[in-house]
Amino acid sequence: MKVSFRGRYLGYSRQSFQKDTISGLIVGIVAIPLGMAFAIASGVKPEYGLYTTIIAGILISLLGGSKFQIGGPTGAFIPIIFAIVMQYGYENLLIAGFMAGILLFLMGLFKLGAVIKFIPRPVTIGFTTGIAVTIFGGQLSNFFGLENLEKHEYFFSNMKEVVMHLGATNSYSILVAAICLTTIYITPKLFPRIPSSLAGLLLSTVVAALLFPDKVATIGSTYGAISNSLPNFHFPDFTLDKIQNLIQPAFVIAMLGGIESLLSAVVADGMTGTRHHSNRELMGQGVANMITPLFGGIPATGAIARTATNIKNGAVSPISGVIHGIVVLLVLVLFAPYASRIPLASMAPILMVVAWNMSERHEFAHIVKSKSLETLVLLTTFLLTVFKDLTIAVEIGLVCSAIVFIKHMSQHLKMSKVLPDNFAKNDQVVAHTVNDEHNCPYISIYELEGPLFFGVADQFEKSIMDEIAHGPKVLILKMNNVPYIDTTGEANFTTVMKYFIKQGGTVLITEIQNQPLQVLQNIHLDEVIGKENFFDQTGEAISHSFTKLHKSQCLGCQHDAFRECQMRSNPTVKAVDHQVLEPTLVK
Repeated sequence: MKVSFRGRYLGYSRQSFQKDTISGLIVGIVAIPLGMAFAIASGVKPEYGLYTTIIAGILISLLGGSKFQIGGPTGAFIPIIFAIVMQYGYENLLIAGFMAGILLFLMGLFKLGAVIKFIPRPVTIGFTTGIAVTIFGGQLSNFFGLENLEKHEYFFSNMKEVVMHLGATNSYSILVAAICLTTIYITPKLFPRIPSSLAGLLLSTVVAALLFPDKVATIGSTYGAISNSLPNFHFPDFTLDKIQNLIQPAFVIAMLGGIESLLSAVVADGMTGTRHHSNRELMGQGVANMITPLFGGIPATGAIARTATNIKNGAVSPISGVIHGIVVLLVLVLFAPYASRIPLASMAPILMVVAWNMSERHEFAHIVKSKSLETLVLLTTFLLTVFKDLTIAVEIGLVCSAIVFIKHMSQHLKMSKVLPDNFAKNDQVVAHTVNDEHNCPYISIYELEGPLFFGVADQFEKSIMDEIAHGPKVLILKMNNVPYIDTTGEANFTTVMKYFIKQGGTVLITEIQNQPLQVLQNIHLDEVIGKENFFDQTGEAISHSFTKLHKSQCLGCQHDAFRECQMRSNPTVKAVDHQVLEPTLVK
């Protein structure tokens, strides 16, 4: 018998709970080594990673916008958290995480979920690959068993430390790391149902403990014993100075958390055929990141790999994410003292594999091979992420992307002087018929294609002003292919129209779309132009334009630009001798 709930739990049954339990158990086991590894790599105690997995994991599942999202600490946060801890300290990391939670909640509240998705792909790939390189490089010291290295904020300085201490390589650490890495590689092929990272961690730990105890650094020898007690509630000491100093790192945490959580939700949608709620997801992430620091946890977001594992193992609802958190909690309470014996060399391969999988290497290579301006954006973001920091990398990457976008869009505004093609069907206006012999000195028709925005506003103004200099009496603007006008475009458009009208000219607007028309109406430019001078068809505007010319202006004209020209230039030609233009035919 099914138990009926609303929304995501509609039709939930005992069988559904069984599936969620199995999936939650597996994902929980997968999350344990990752939670500790991410915390250690971030420069904080391993139990803080477990606290985050428990608290944030449960809250993100219950409050988020995806049925299958698994939340917790992720590799993407490692360089950010490490830099904050190095520069500000652990206590201030908690404040920055809390502030990031507020920002995430506000992003969702003000429905900015869709906006975050529009961050350019080269920027996302650039900083993701840069983070992967940073994580991989940061584990070399543990892989080789190097001790007493001075930790630095920047990647280059840390790599210099590793190179300088390579002479003190610990062969036992390399052996332990090799065992773990090999196990991670072969486990999916031999035992696909067993979490490979957990298998590698357990096997390498047992080998180290039995064959060469005290020869490699462990979690316990480096960070002390892992407590099996639950975290205490502690409200961070907020001050105005701290808030001002931490607003930038908090913003970076919020942006990266929002991006990764929504990317993970999109992946989940693709695997299940469902649709997540972006704004609800951000609000759920926000609440989780506000509460987790109160118990000593680090920033959390949606974890793509764990979410995919959750789905592959049959998850039905957010209950699987709750169970995953409970599993980690039980392991913390029951087995925490044993975790202290895990060698750091066993943790290194796990993070190296995470870095390899998140590197987006194929997408990176594809964009590089394109040799376009996006390649420059990608490489700039990547190099700044690795050698400077993520904050600057994303800021400059977005600026570069904006410049590239403006450059591309500025090439999309096409302005063509056109005339009806008397040999074409329906006398369609085209550009190729305009030449010195076939033109009209009094009626100028321009067809505009593309958005009229700040990147092309000057180009538009210059082109129309150059045309006005030739002294036309009527200016017809065909605007059916102008989807958008921004404030700058509107200002330049207004300047040109008012100048032309002041010179005694008449402006006729044809086939204008809703957004540009609304802009002109908002500033009352439609009244300046004359509401009667807006037409649904260009043919109507052309016919109306002849009412603005004196008959004497057409006498003797040899340009023959319109069908009416022959009759107007030579009064002896009778109207019946010439087919008069049908206004609705010209488009």
